[in-house]
Amino acid sequence: MSPTDPQTISEAIGADHKSLDEYADKIRSSTSLEDKTKWRNQLTWALARHAISEELTMYPAMEKHLGDEGLQLTNTDREQHQAVKEDLYKLQSLSPSSPTFSLLLDRLMTDLHSHIKHESEEDMPRLEEKLSRDESQALARSFERTKMFTPTRSHPSAPNRPYFENFAAMLAAPIDRFKDLLTTFPDKEELPEKHRSML
Repeated sequence: MSPTDPQTISEAIGADHKSLDEYADKIRSSTSLEDKTKWRNQLTWALARHAISEELTMYPAMEKHLGDEGLQLTNTDREQHQAVKEDLYKLQSLSPSSPTFSLLLDRLMTDLHSHIKHESEEDMPRLEEKLSRDESQALARSFERTKMFTPTRSHPSAPNRPYFENFAAMLAAPIDRFKDLLTTFPDKEELPEKHRSML
């Protein structure tokens, strides 16, 4: 991929996965409670948006292009996402000074990496095989655009299927975005370039 060539869906999702790992590493390496809290907030913000955007864009594409196999894969993905969302829900309001914080962060990232492995080894190769490069790039643009209106916090009890999830997202997103105004985040200069314009 050249610097001017738009990302495919695999590349867009892979870039997000890399950022999520960076945010978790920042939480672990920060020495002050304030910095750990900012990076926890950033991880929550990015992971909540990422998960819902996958469910609203990539999963319907898998079901459309892969048929029954796509449906089976997305059912597994949704189960994996549910575990991640439940961990994130607990983490997003837990102080990094809590004795259980590090264990919960480790569990979240273990669950997330299990899901990432499934996506990179099962979902993405099968989906990319069915899509032209242009279709994959269009799906990546849709994935990125969708993140602009999704909730920025975990809501594990919300529906996780299109239409119901779309409606739940429209209700939760404004409240989450208001809470974001009252939340501390890392300075934009500390973030990967792709996430600076989205805060």
